Amino acid sequence: MGRIIEDADLRDKRFVFEDRRDAGRRLAAILEPYRGTNVLLLAVPSGGVPVAAEAARILSLPLDLLIVRKLQIPFNPEAGIGAMSVSGDILLNDELVESLHLGKEAIAATVKATREVLDQRNSRFRGGRPLPSCQGKKVIITDDGLASGYTMRVAARWVRGMKPERIIVAVPTGSARTVEVMREEVDEIVCLNIRSGYRFAVAEAYRHWHDVSDDEVLHVIEAISR
Repeated sequence: MGRIIEDADLRDKRFVFEDRRDAGRRLAAILEPYRGTNVLLLAVPSGGVPVAAEAARILSLPLDLLIVRKLQIPFNPEAGIGAMSVSGDILLNDELVESLHLGKEAIAATVKATREVLDQRNSRFRGGRPLPSCQGKKVIITDDGLASGYTMRVAARWVRGMKPERIIVAVPTGSARTVEVMREEVDEIVCLNIRSGYRFAVAEAYRHWHDVSDDEVLHVIEAISR
């Protein structure tokens, strides 16, 4: 079971980060022990990219993107029934699938649509390149927050299959319930702002929040690669 590192002063508080770059800087301060060789930082797009880019810049770590995406509910695309990686790994919320009475055909259609989006994003953001080797490395996976945690769990399982030395999830904010579930999947979780309660929204950790566009992701990637 992975250990949890948090900022106790931020527990259950809202609007504690100025924006994603501020969150990345504050994560970098906690991740300082990982500065150096044999460490790979992977960002989950889109929201995780500005966070990870700032941390990578400060810590002088190589950065790449780990393309995963939620499996959208057919009649409510804002919500998800699980998540899928670009390599085809799928994690379903079985209880939710059952409660929504989704049949195999509906799930298959959602998987097909998600597969197409994943391939498009991998091509646009990464040029379709294979991920750098994670074998024997410490791998830090970053997003802008953990809500249900399904995308991060799929990401962590994908990395685990590459036989890394250690997997660290580093996020600015997260649901307390999800953090507890996530620690079963990784070696360490850095989550500065853990919030309990039934309702959780990643955006409520940030004073300035916006949806990160594909163009912004590309701009950040180009800036850090110069």
